[in-house]
Amino acid sequence: MKYSNLVERLQGRRTSAWEIHRVAQQALANGEDVIVLSVGDPDFATPAPIVERAIEALRSGDTHYSAVSGREPVRAVIAEDHARTTGCAVSAANVILTAGAQNGVFATSLCLLEAGDEVIVPEPMYLTYEACVRAAGATLVPVPVDPARAFHLDCDALEAAVTPRTQAIFFATPCNPTGVVMPRADLERIARIACEHDLWVLSDEVYADLTFEREHVSIAALPGMAERTVTLGSLSKSHAMAGWRVGWAIGPATLIEHMGRLALAMLYGLPGFIQESAVTALQNKAPIVAEMREIYRRRRDVVFERLHRVPGLRCLLPEAGMFMMVDVSGTGLDTVDFTWQLFRAKGVSLLDASAFGETANGFVRLGFVVDEASLIDACERIAAFVGGLPVRATA
Repeated sequence: MKYSNLVERLQGRRTSAWEIHRVAQQALANGEDVIVLSVGDPDFATPAPIVERAIEALRSGDTHYSAVSGREPVRAVIAEDHARTTGCAVSAANVILTAGAQNGVFATSLCLLEAGDEVIVPEPMYLTYEACVRAAGATLVPVPVDPARAFHLDCDALEAAVTPRTQAIFFATPCNPTGVVMPRADLERIARIACEHDLWVLSDEVYADLTFEREHVSIAALPGMAERTVTLGSLSKSHAMAGWRVGWAIGPATLIEHMGRLALAMLYGLPGFIQESAVTALQNKAPIVAEMREIYRRRRDVVFERLHRVPGLRCLLPEAGMFMMVDVSGTGLDTVDFTWQLFRAKGVSLLDASAFGETANGFVRLGFVVDEASLIDACERIAAFVGGLPVRATA
C-alpha cells in the first residue's frame, strides 16, 4: 500500500529523542526505582479551583460541541491577560484556542508557510519546530547559538541568515531547552530585521510566567510588530495543566480567521468544560504562578548547588522555566552514551539535548519536575555515576 510522504517529513532525529523517556516511564510503571527528569510534565496536581470548575461544568452538562476557535468569553479573558502582562492590547478576535502550544506552532506553519519558504530558528530549538515547518513544505534554517555565551542569541548571525526566501523567524522566549530569556535589545534587533524584510515572527512564550531574574518582554508589544507577530501561550507549565491541552495563539485577526478554518478541519474546538477551567485558571493566575515560579526557582538552585561542582559537569543556570542544560562532555562520554548509561546504572532519565540542535552537542537537559527530595536523590545518583567513570587523560 502507498502512504503519503507527509508523515515522513514529520519524522526525524529531533522527534525520536523521546525513546529514553518512554523506557523510563515504562520502568516507573513497572515499579522500578527510577527518577524521570526527561520531560516537562511537572509533578504538581492541577490547582483545586481549576479542577472543581471543570467538574462543575461537566455536571451541568457542558459536554457538547463548542465554538471552533474558542468561546468568546474565554478568548476575551486571554486577550485581557495578554494586554495586562505584555502591554500589547488585543481583542478576542485576535485569539484562537489551540491544543497546547505545539498545536499552535503546527497550525501557524500551515497558515503562513508553503513550499520554497525558509524559516529562521535559533538553535537549540524545541524538538517539534522542524517537523511543523517541514509539514508545510518549507525549510527550517537553524542559526546556531553559542553555548559559550550561555546560549544567548547572536543577532548578527540571525540577520545574516535572511535570504529572499525567508518568510518567518520562529523562536521561544523563555527558551526550552536552554532557559534563556531574550533581553529587550535582542528582541528590538529581531523586530527591526522583521520589519525591514517584511517577515512574520512566531514567539513561543509558554514559559513567560516562569522567569526568575530577567524580565520577560513580548516582541508583539514592540513598535510595528503586532501586525506581524504570532504569540503562543499555554497553561501547561504555569498552571500544571499539561494534560488538559489548553493553549492559544494571538495574532492579526485575518490570520486567526485562517487558523480557525484549519481548526474546523482538525480540532473542532476544545471541550467546553476545559475552556471553563481555563477561565478559572487565568482569573487565579497571580497566586498560582507566583507559587510555582518560586518552587522552580528553589529546585533550580538545589540542582545547581549539587551538580556544578561535580568534576566533568558544567551547569548553565537557567533564567526561566523548569530545565537546566548540563555540559557532560568533560566526562568523556557523548550524550547518547551518558544518558543511557546513567539510566541503566542509576535509574535517572535525562534527555540528550543534542536532539534540540547540533549547537547543544555535549549537553543533556534535566527537568525540575519531581519534588525536592527526589531531585536531591537524582543529583546524588548523577554525581555517583560521574564519579565512577574512568578518569580522562589530560594533555
